[in-house]
Parts: sequence; structure tokens; C-alpha cells
Amino acid sequence: MTRLSVNINKIATIRNARGGNTPDVARAALDCEAFGAQGITVHPRPDGRHIRYSDVRSIGPTLSTEFNIEGNPIESFIDLVLEVRPDQVTLVPDAEDAITSNAGWDVPANKEFLSGICGIFRKAGIRTSIFIDPIPGMARAAAEAGADRVELYTAAYAQQYPSDPAKAVEAYRQTALAARECGLGLNAGHDLSLENLAFLLKTIPWIDEVSIGHALISDALYFGLEKTIGLYLAQIKNPL
Repeated sequence: MTRLSVNINKIATIRNARGGNTPDVARAALDCEAFGAQGITVHPRPDGRHIRYSDVRSIGPTLSTEFNIEGNPIESFIDLVLEVRPDQVTLVPDAEDAITSNAGWDVPANKEFLSGICGIFRKAGIRTSIFIDPIPGMARAAAEAGADRVELYTAAYAQQYPSDPAKAVEAYRQTALAARECGLGLNAGHDLSLENLAFLLKTIPWIDEVSIGHALISDALYFGLEKTIGLYLAQIKNPL
């Protein structure tokens, strides 16, 4: 069954807007686990505008579920991941000033670089996922680069879903098939929500993990964190 990894960046954004330690990001991570999430995702950026490197260091040792650290593999990020040793690292090609991730890797053009990064993390025993657009060739290139998984960048799916769900998901289905044929694990994330999650999972039921942050934390403002996680888990268990 697909696992739910909660991205807690937005909780850190609220904390940083005021300073101090409210809300407590580390406590929120443990609460997400207690409420049924099977993983925690963080995406530290160099400017520390939400999750900070210090958060990653403090959260990692406390978790009992999977820990996924995502980000651009600059030198400081690589050092952080090797220090914390999460279960998974997701390589994302975001610029330092990006508001949020806005594209997957051009894997063929960066294959030598990505292969070296995958090798570093493989040697450390850390599963490596490469963030890609829904293009089958990107999945095949990721396998050649030595990745263990790919994560489908689902922004385009979420944008098109309200008008034409079948068309919105087709490129993702084709890319997911290519990943499976290459022996890669499969993750998905970005703009997934209670509106569009079930259809994605019904179409591609072999997705290993979905990483959801913005929509889930926004929903929690209305439903509460525990109920919201339950609602997402229900969609995952019964994607009809």
C-alpha cells in the first residue's frame, strides 16, 4: 500500500514568521507519526525560510517512521544528509530563490552529476530518489544514473485534474510504467490534495509513497491535524 509522508515545511514557515518555537516543528513531526503518517518529509533550503538545517538534525533521531530529506544536492545539503542518515534522500533541482519546487531534473543532461550523488548516498546506505517530470525517458535515465526511486512532480497533474482527470494522469501513468520496467521504486508529490489524490492512486496503484505538505497542512487549519491525516489515509486505503 502507498505510504503517506507528511511534509512539515509549512509548519516551520508559520513558526519562522513570528520567531520562537511556536508551533514546535519537532513536536508536530511526532504528532504526525502518532496520527498515522508513515513518514516525515522535510525540504531545507539554504536561506532557512522554513525548515532549517538545525530542525533536520533535531527531528531525525526522534522519528520511528521513515525520514525523507529532499533538496538540491549542494555541498552543504550533502553534508547534512550524510550526518543525519535519513531513510531516503530526494534530489530536487530547485534554485536557492525558488518559492517552491517547480521542475524535475533533466536527467540525461545531468546524468554524470546525478550518478555521482547517487553513488555517495548509496555508499552511506541511504535510498535515493530523483525528482522528475512525467516523461518516461527521465525515469529510464534515472535508473541508469543509479537511483533507487523516482518521484513524479505532480504539479501539472493537479493543475489539469479539475478539467480532465484522465488526460491529466496519462503522462504520469506512462512514466510510472517506465519506472517499474526499470526496477525503480515510485514516489509522487507536489500539489496533491484530497481532491486529486485518490484518482492518481487508482490509476497508478503501485506508487510507494506520496509526499504531501501544503494541502494537508492547509486542510488541518479546518479539520485539525489528526482528522486531516486520517482523511488522507482513507483516500490512500480506498482510492475509489
